[in-house]
Amino acid sequence: MPHNRDTASAQADKLSGIEEESDLYEGFAPHVETSEIKVLDFYNIPKQTGKEPALRTFTEIKQLLDQGKKREVKNILRENSWPINSPIRSQLWPTLCAQHQSKPQMVDGFYWEMVHQVFGTTELSEKPIMLPAFVDAAHCLPYHLTRTGRSVADRIVNVLAYDCPDITYSPVLYPITSILLHFMSEEEAYHCLAALVGSKEKVFINQTKLLHEVTWKTVMQIAKKHQKSSVSYFQRLCPGVKLERVFMDWCWWILAGLPFQHLVRIMDCYFHEGIKVLYRIALVIINLFHKECQSNNEWNPDNIKNDIANALIKFCKKIPVSPAKLLHAAFSIRGLSSTYISRIFIKTEMLLKSRSVLNSGNKQLVKSRSSDNLPTSQSQVNIQMMSHTLTIRELFTLWSWLPVRITMYQPVLLYTTEEHGCSLTTFYVRVEQHEPTLMMIKTCNNEVFGAYCSSRWFERNIKDDKGQRQAYFGTGETFLFSLYPERAKYPWVGIAADKDLGHSSELFMAADAKMITIGGGEGQAIWMDENIRFGKTDSCKTFNNPPLCPSGDFEIRVLEVYGFVGA
Repeated sequence: MPHNRDTASAQADKLSGIEEESDLYEGFAPHVETSEIKVLDFYNIPKQTGKEPALRTFTEIKQLLDQGKKREVKNILRENSWPINSPIRSQLWPTLCAQHQSKPQMVDGFYWEMVHQVFGTTELSEKPIMLPAFVDAAHCLPYHLTRTGRSVADRIVNVLAYDCPDITYSPVLYPITSILLHFMSEEEAYHCLAALVGSKEKVFINQTKLLHEVTWKTVMQIAKKHQKSSVSYFQRLCPGVKLERVFMDWCWWILAGLPFQHLVRIMDCYFHEGIKVLYRIALVIINLFHKECQSNNEWNPDNIKNDIANALIKFCKKIPVSPAKLLHAAFSIRGLSSTYISRIFIKTEMLLKSRSVLNSGNKQLVKSRSSDNLPTSQSQVNIQMMSHTLTIRELFTLWSWLPVRITMYQPVLLYTTEEHGCSLTTFYVRVEQHEPTLMMIKTCNNEVFGAYCSSRWFERNIKDDKGQRQAYFGTGETFLFSLYPERAKYPWVGIAADKDLGHSSELFMAADAKMITIGGGEGQAIWMDENIRFGKTDSCKTFNNPPLCPSGDFEIRVLEVYGFVGA
C-alpha cells in the first residue's frame, strides 16, 4: 500500500534548497537503495557564496500553476538546481504530471482495485512477474530501486497495460516508472504515468512502434540541421555504418547513460514540458561527444569507430559537465521551437505511412484498417450507415489521407445537422471533447469538402499566460480536403517547408460562440456561422489551398463530424 510520506511532504518547502544533515536521504521513497546514490555533486562546482537566489519552494510553484502561469514555471524548473535528495520532488513531480491528465481524476483506491483485478491480491508477490509485451526486456532499468522497488515497478506497468490496452510498444515506460518511484509511492507513480500516457496536448511517452521509429528519426533530422558538424563527423568516422544505427538508441544515451543526478534534473523539466526536453539533451550530448573525440584520447576514433552507438552511452556515463550546465546548453539551442519539431515529426510520420503499424499491435484493439491499407468492411459499413455525404469511393480516398495511427480506430458519428439540428451550441456539446475529429460539409450545390481537425474544439476556451483566450489553436497534423467535384488533400504548408513560415502559416483552428474557422492567413479556408447554415471558403496561407467550392460562398445541406473510438 502507499508509503507514508507526511514528514517529507511537510518539510518539502523547507528542505527544497538545503541539505538536512540529520538524513541526507529523506527525499527518497522507502523502496530506494540510497547507499548507491551520490548525494553531493562530484564536479568542481564553486562553493556557494550566499548571494545566490534561494531555490524556489513547492508552494511557490503550485501557486503559479494554479494561476495558469506555465511559462514562469518552465523557467523556474530549468533554473533551479534542487539537490538530488530534496524532498520537493515528492510533491512537485505528481503535481507537474497531474496537469497533463486528460481523463477525469481517478477516485481514491482506484489503483488498488485494479491491482486486485489483475493479480487477485494487493500483496506484493515474491515471485517474478511477467512483464507486458510493450516492455523492452533489455531496458528494464531499475536505477537505485531495491528488490522490492523493482517488484513495485513490475506491478505498475502490468496494471497500466491492463488499463491502457492500446499501448503496443513503449520501451521507455519502464525506466520512467523506475525514476518516479525514487520520489513517491506506488499509487502516486501510477497516477503520474497514467497522466503522461494520456496527455493530449504534449507528447511524453510513445506507445507504438511506429511512433517510436518516427521519434528517433525526428531526432536524427533535427541533428542534421542543428549539429551538422557532429553528424558529418559520425558519417566520416563510420562510413560503413548507417547513421540510423547511431540514432536508434538516442533515448538510451539519456536514460541508460547519464548519471542519475543528471537524469533527475532533466525529469524536473520533462514532466512539465514533454519529450522536446529530451530532444534538446540529445543534441547537446552529440555536440559534447564530438568535442571530446577531438581532444580526449579515450574517445580516439580508432577506439570507437566499430561501435559508436555503444561509445555514446559510455561517454554519457562520464559526461564532463554538471547537470546545470547540461540543461543550460540544451535550452540555449536556438530555432528549436515546438512548431518546428512538430513539423519534422509529422513529415517523418507521413514518410513512414506506407509501413503497417498493426503487425505488433495488441490483438484486443479493434482494427479498422485492413492489411491492404483500406478500411475494413466493418468501418465501411459504419460510415455508410451513418453518412449522408460519402460514397464508398470517397471513403477510400479519405481513409488514405488520415494519419496512420488514427486508421486503427473505428469511426463514430458525433454530430450531424440532419439528426442534431443546426446549432453551434449543440455542435460544441457533442464534439468539443473529442480529438481528433473529421468534419465533412455537403453544400446545396452538392460540393463535398472538409477538414481533419487534430485538436479538441474545447481548446477555444484555453487561456494563455496573460489570461487571454487564444484566437487560433491546433497542430500541423490538421489538413483540408475536397472530395467533389475536385478530389484533393491540402496539408499544412509547414510540412514541406525547411524554414519557419511565420504566424500566418500556423492558423489551424479557431472558434467562438458565433463561428468556426479552419485555416487562416490572408483568407479563411472554411468559415461557418453560428446557425451552421451559411459559410464561405477562400485560399489561405496555412494550407495554400484554393477555395474549396467555386463560388466561395456556400449554403450547408449537411454537416457531419466524426470521432474515433479509443483515439
